Amino acid sequence: MEKLNTELYLQNCYMIQENERLRKKAHQLNQENQALLSELKQKMSKGYPKSNANGERNHASTSSENSVNTNKP
Repeated sequence: MEKLNTELYLQNCYMIQENERLRKKAHQLNQENQALLSELKQKMSKGYPKSNANGERNHASTSSENSVNTNKP
């Protein structure tokens, strides 16, 4: 019984260490995410063209201008 308790104790210690490692990694990733989000918000506020869900820029105004220009000889 004592051997089983020792094994369970060691497994518990390992899980606690792994949990702490993952908690630190999650904190680091959250900080990176916040920094990237802040950078994106700054870029968007400076007037960068908006992107659709696929990351493509919206060229609605330029495409209508191009269609007018294509009719020229």
